[in-house]
Order: sequence, then C-alpha cells, then structure tokens
Amino acid sequence: MTASDILPDLGAAIRLLTAGGVLIFPTETFYAAGCLARDAKAVSRVFALKARDHGHPLPLIAASAEQVGATLDAGALPESLAAFWPGPLTVLLPVLSKNPPLPEGLVNPAHEAAVRVSPHPTVRALAAGAGGLLTASSANISGCAPACRCEGLDPRFTARLSALDVPFGILAARGEEEQPAGGLPSTIVKPLRTQKGATALRVLRHGAISDATLANAGFALLPA
Repeated sequence: MTASDILPDLGAAIRLLTAGGVLIFPTETFYAAGCLARDAKAVSRVFALKARDHGHPLPLIAASAEQVGATLDAGALPESLAAFWPGPLTVLLPVLSKNPPLPEGLVNPAHEAAVRVSPHPTVRALAAGAGGLLTASSANISGCAPACRCEGLDPRFTARLSALDVPFGILAARGEEEQPAGGLPSTIVKPLRTQKGATALRVLRHGAISDATLANAGFALLPA
C-alpha cells in the first residue's frame, strides 16, 4: 500500500465504484473489499483478489431496505427481521428474476443473494452515492486475518490489489468514530415459511446477533 492508493474523500471513492473499480473501505467490523454488485468484471476481480472460490457467493451491503428491494425480493423479508436493519444481520433473499441483474458469483443455485443494511455511515453513503448494492467481503486473502485499521491491511493482499487490471483505491476511516470495531461478523439467516404459516430462520452463520435475540423476536431457529 502506498500513499497514492489512499483516496482523498468519499466523492473519489464513489467515482471509483461507478467506473468499475475495486474499493477497500471501512465497515462496522473490518475493512472490506468491494465493488458495485452489478459490475460483473469488478466482481470477478474481487474473487481473484481474495482468492475466493466462486462457489461461495460474496455478501452484499446496502444503504437502505429500499435499495435492497430494487434487486432482491424484499417481500420475503419478515417485518420483524427488517427491524434489525441497519445492523449486523445478513439475510438470504430471492432475486427478483431468474435472470437477475447480478453476476453469477453473487447468486446461489436457489437464485438467492445474501444482503445486509450497514449501520456504518461511510458504507451507506457509498452504496447510496454509487446507486446500487455493493459487494462487501473482508479485505483479506481468504483464510487470513481481516484488518480493523487501514495500516493493518495484509501487505500480501495489497500487493494483489496493485496487480488488478481494474482501477482500485483505499478509503480510510475518517476519525475514530468511523474505525471498524472488530468483533463478531454479521449473523447470516434464511427466512423460511413453516407448514403453519409462521416464519422460521435457518441460521447459516452465527455472529453478532445471537440466537437468543432472534428467538426473543419470535423466530423459530433451525440449524444450517
């Protein structure tokens, strides 16, 4: 990572995203590597950057529930589950079409994608300014440690970033209040309708929102 890799402001980061670039940016937990989700070339570069198997779709992040609903079936999101947004809850939702406006690497075989609305102000501003969902996977090579500070990014990872054939840049947190806090990753769930019409959740990854919290919200929990 060099000083020239650090972008001067939020506007420059938004321009990079809309130009098809890959951006490293702070979230509520760790620094993430992402791009506009609708840009297939940029998405493929994020997979290559992380050395991530295309069989493990990248999670998405949104500025609002309304932005989620432009691409995914928000009708499949129970209201009591939407109350956890913005927050560290990633929900698996159906895409709006069997031929979705999302690259293949973001959609599972059941035509679903995983998304959350971030509580981090920078993330929400990026997604709103770029005009679409962003990919948001931790800024590290798969299997390696994520970073809570810009200066803590793995140099092997930033070297791979420099080798990409698309524009890239790093947006550093502005002030302590925007620094990632670390901790547990987001909890990942899939809403399911039971035979009695109630909503159950299949917990695909345990994380920041506990099983007890979800159960107290009235959901029956099923194992992955």
